[in-house]
Amino acid sequence: MTIIEKIIAQHAQKAQVKPGEIVDVEIDARVARDFGGPNVVQHLENNQLSIDDPSKTFFTFDTNPTGSDQKYAANQQVIRNYARKNGIKIFDIDNGIGTHTLIREGLAWPGSTAVTTDSHANILGAIGAFGQGMGDKDIAAAFHKGKVWFKIPPSVKITLEGVLPDRVTAKDIVLNLLHQFGAHSLLGYSVEFYGPVVEKLTLDQRVTISSMGTEMGVIILLFPPNNEVLEYARAQTGRMIEPVYADADAVYDQEYTIDASVFVPMVSRPGKPHDTVNIAEEKKVKIDSAFVGSCTNGRMEDMRAVAGVLRNKKVAPGVVLKIVPATDEIWNQCLDEGLIRIFKEAGALVSNAGCAGCAAGQVGQNGPGEVTVSTGNRNFPGKQGKGKVYLASPATVAASAVAGYITTEDDIPEIPAVFEPDGDSALVAAEASTKKQVSDKPVEVSGRVWMVPKDSIDTDMIFHNRYLQITDPEQMGQYIFDNLEGFEDFAQKVKPGDLVVTGANFGSGSSRQQAVDGFMTLGVQAILAQSFGAIYERNAINAAMPVLTYDSLEEAAVEDGDRIRVNFKTGTIFNETKNRSGKVAPFSEVQMEIYQNGGLF
Repeated sequence: MTIIEKIIAQHAQKAQVKPGEIVDVEIDARVARDFGGPNVVQHLENNQLSIDDPSKTFFTFDTNPTGSDQKYAANQQVIRNYARKNGIKIFDIDNGIGTHTLIREGLAWPGSTAVTTDSHANILGAIGAFGQGMGDKDIAAAFHKGKVWFKIPPSVKITLEGVLPDRVTAKDIVLNLLHQFGAHSLLGYSVEFYGPVVEKLTLDQRVTISSMGTEMGVIILLFPPNNEVLEYARAQTGRMIEPVYADADAVYDQEYTIDASVFVPMVSRPGKPHDTVNIAEEKKVKIDSAFVGSCTNGRMEDMRAVAGVLRNKKVAPGVVLKIVPATDEIWNQCLDEGLIRIFKEAGALVSNAGCAGCAAGQVGQNGPGEVTVSTGNRNFPGKQGKGKVYLASPATVAASAVAGYITTEDDIPEIPAVFEPDGDSALVAAEASTKKQVSDKPVEVSGRVWMVPKDSIDTDMIFHNRYLQITDPEQMGQYIFDNLEGFEDFAQKVKPGDLVVTGANFGSGSSRQQAVDGFMTLGVQAILAQSFGAIYERNAINAAMPVLTYDSLEEAAVEDGDRIRVNFKTGTIFNETKNRSGKVAPFSEVQMEIYQNGGLF
């Protein structure tokens, strides 16, 4: 078996598992954040569900660890009150990013399992553990049962050979991999890394790479734990750890050998993390702001790299540099090593530990027309504000902040670029109307088609993060697609009973349940896509929202406005407008059971 198969088999009390098999997996750490946490509490209380094991159940406040937004502050207090009543530990606003906390506190270790409402829980692949981001229904079920159902993914083996060039960082490694594989060619796979380059990677470097697995569309990027990781895990847990390694005869769906000696420093261009290019192509692009932090690059090695660039230098006039360590422990270590003084003397804003610009705007978002270079893992439109966001390594971000434009640490000018403001850009918010939810759930449905011919439509395009404080499903539909170019008026025009047909990797990105529930509020009967983001697909299945995949709809000749009939059980699709038929993947047994039950609960 592969690493993920062995971990899941151990936690499902099975001798062996294979790809495609669905099992109940025992979860070692069941976690909810301040984002998604209030919905988890709501599900538990509304359904009168008990807590399976409070000692394995946690809340982490990291998306808005200042409580600067009143609705977030209220939601955090809802969680605090629930935790107090049920004996659940909270890592509160003074702690930092929850996934990093699991590693630091020894709550996750090589071979363990963890689920959270953070879509980057697969960061735990850095230590050879199974981590998954899931929606609030899944997490509530995990709190109650201690287990979740899971379909074993196929595995891919990637071997990195050669010698890594100077100034090519861990962030550059994953951006080079994104350049090769894109956002969904490895969709739904568990990926294992091997080779001489991998063996030399530190824990911090492994964290950086694993944390961008979500952006590659994979279930998880797994590193077999080396001695450094094992020693760290044993120290944090206080016990001997038996790591999980793949068998010598493990079966992989695909195998790649990649020469890392040809890797170059890269950036992701605004809008798509996988739109990566050699940094030479984007050098001299004027920036307004820079950000160092997030679960991808808020580690101690990242802070030292930034300090190495900023020492005895100043941030360019008119440029704002924000630095946010991933955890309070790292923040204090920066203080002890004198890095905070270097940051402040350079003119940077240093915030308390947390997710920062990546989530709820802990240190503020960028505005329309603003250009930011960031160490984050996402640069979807609207994710860090209304401006444009480039993704790069910590050293590149620091160098760019000093230069005033995108550059590398070995090419910083004596005199920084003079800032020239962009023109004003007007934004008009379209009014949206709430539609009534369709209540009956037949096995076969018929309706008008809405063609949305785009790949990798992420959850910020479906349901933007500025609405994340909304917990009432009836209020969600009016905001569906209002951040998707060309479909901003979708919620106004869609009719109850319509069906959505879209491309590959639909629902990639965040773990937000609202991106599913909003369609149900509007009365959309089903969503057909070539593939779905892993978390989105789970959220839809658990909410009894029909989602089906297809290889091709050419036989049925489906076009926008056609009326089609889809059978969830048989997978047949009939175009009533053109009298043509075709096939989609039918519901699995688990999906049908949850659907007929009206949802997970």
